[in-house]
Amino acid sequence: MGKYFGTDGFRGEANVQLTAAHGYAIGRFLGWYFLTKQNEKPKIVVGKDPRRSSYMLEYAVMAGLSASGCDAYLLHVTTTPSVSYITRVDQFSAGVMISASHNPFYDNGIKLLSPNGEKMEEGVLDLCEAYLDGNLSALGVTTPDLPLAKGEDIGRIIDYVSGRNRYIGYLISTAACSFRDLRVGLDCANGSAWMIARAVFEALGATVYAINAEPNGININQNAGSTHIDGLVKLVKREKLDIGFAFDGDGDRCLAVSETGEVITGDHILYLFAKHFKKEGSLPHHTVVATIMSNMGLDIALKKEGIATVKTPVGDKFVGECMAKEGYALGGEQSGHIILSKYAKTGDGILTAVKLADCMLQKEQPISELYKGFFMYPQCLYSIRVKDKAAAMTDPDLLLAKEEAEQVLGEQGRLVLRPSGTEPVIRIMTEAQTLPLAQTAANLIRTALLPHSIVGTCRSVND
Repeated sequence: MGKYFGTDGFRGEANVQLTAAHGYAIGRFLGWYFLTKQNEKPKIVVGKDPRRSSYMLEYAVMAGLSASGCDAYLLHVTTTPSVSYITRVDQFSAGVMISASHNPFYDNGIKLLSPNGEKMEEGVLDLCEAYLDGNLSALGVTTPDLPLAKGEDIGRIIDYVSGRNRYIGYLISTAACSFRDLRVGLDCANGSAWMIARAVFEALGATVYAINAEPNGININQNAGSTHIDGLVKLVKREKLDIGFAFDGDGDRCLAVSETGEVITGDHILYLFAKHFKKEGSLPHHTVVATIMSNMGLDIALKKEGIATVKTPVGDKFVGECMAKEGYALGGEQSGHIILSKYAKTGDGILTAVKLADCMLQKEQPISELYKGFFMYPQCLYSIRVKDKAAAMTDPDLLLAKEEAEQVLGEQGRLVLRPSGTEPVIRIMTEAQTLPLAQTAANLIRTALLPHSIVGTCRSVND
């Protein structure tokens, strides 16, 4: 990770760590960089989620792009996967998504996508960071700043909502059958998926019950979406729905709820898809890519099906890189980032939901039947906001507590302790054959982190 760009873009509190000036500078850099790489005026497509500060950052990025001589095409409020798709199929020089994904509304982020719709290469991000720090010599520029376009060379700003509409059409085309008899719940997190998800499922014929689909700029992810799934569980049970889908703020994650009200994690989805694709003959090398946060139960269940698991560090970026390098078709994270390389270059929550519904209808079985055979080991998951991630992770008391926790878990459990790539947060995951054992190990780590933590910010799916 660089100084500004982490595993999922440049992210921070709007107008604190991430300002309009940063947005303008990133636009200036991108316009200049691609102008030097191409013989024609670059075109860069820009999308955003509906949080309050996204409009400010969108205008700043657009101003920077056009000032450097680049044309900016606006998708307006849309999902990250749609920017990836349009960047690739419409042959844009790059894509920009303004979003902080599952973070609260006061945070925001700027994510850069390469011409093929994947996360931007590290080398380009390094140059962008050098420009943000005023180090123009790293760019080979000897003037005080990057050149400004003049006259007819100044870039245009172009409405491109038609691109978003074509992406909706593409999602509809991925379904193998009609959803006419399907009753579906959608939790849109008051985010980017609020309009697109409903449009797709209704076009396919489903009866849709949507919640958290009224974004106002400050309610994104607020007790809603894939990080707060209880509301969707209640909706599915109350309305006796066939399935429910929960998305995050920028629409690249999907978790689900079965007809019985059971939460279906990314690991459940990987297991279900892996079995389905293997039977179809579309699971290369009989292998699934997951991260170190995936449940031990996934490895065990897949092994019984003759399917191998490859593990990467946390982050869909690393999953995608591994899949591309080795030619794998399926990968993802427990949090609901699922990459289906046949259809997309990045995690796509709405695509994942469409293909899950497809599986149900093709098998003519309820979703709960499709992941039978997968049993999750009990886990404790904590996110603790700290004053200084580096200081916390190198504290001798924490390192000692880590050793003690690993001894408690033994060979039948495991501990993952890591700093978040996008927030000032330390993540704790313990896993064991019993929940009390996992909780005991997690509490050792939590206690050691108390001197570094900001009071009242420990979040857990177990509390």
